[in-house]
Amino acid sequence: MTYPAFFDHVQSITLQDPLSNFLGAFEEGKLEITYLDCVKLSGHSCPTVAGAYLMAFKGLEALYGHDLPQRGSIHVSMQAGEAEGVTGVIGNVISFICGAGGTGGFKGLNGKMARNNLVSYNVPMDGEVTLSRTDTNESVTLSYNPSIIGADPQMQPLMGKAMQGLASEEEKKMFGKLWQTRVEEILLSTELWDKILTIKKG
Repeated sequence: MTYPAFFDHVQSITLQDPLSNFLGAFEEGKLEITYLDCVKLSGHSCPTVAGAYLMAFKGLEALYGHDLPQRGSIHVSMQAGEAEGVTGVIGNVISFICGAGGTGGFKGLNGKMARNNLVSYNVPMDGEVTLSRTDTNESVTLSYNPSIIGADPQMQPLMGKAMQGLASEEEKKMFGKLWQTRVEEILLSTELWDKILTIKKG
């Protein structure tokens, strides 16, 4: 499997998953989720997937500090509707990382370690996403705006040609490379995260 090298340079998210521990999937329930995992989940790498990953990364950091985030004990709330814009994509990525399921999620064992009903949409908030700990009710609300990291000016005409079936194979590859270059900047330019992410603890 070949993919852009920068995927491997994005810091992974380490969590503790009580369900995985109980069922023997991961020793002590400790697991890492990578940006590559989220790309596989989404089927693509783009600024939206990158932003969802960053919001989960920084949001869990704000909620848990130096402690391991408890996967399956985090409620994910989205300000917009699931079918609105890219909200569903963002919700899927963050929910995957947090181990949060919707109404069809895992219902637990004897009422414990359930993953269902941990995702909500159309929730009023001053931001895009709110992550809430189910054990302490602490929460953090996040917003993401990558506009300060602009796209290469060649991207738009190349995309137009590709969508119309007029681009050569070389032009298609160039478009993909330029697209991923912007994603790389978003994920690896840590000095800009304070400008593209807004984090408010509740």
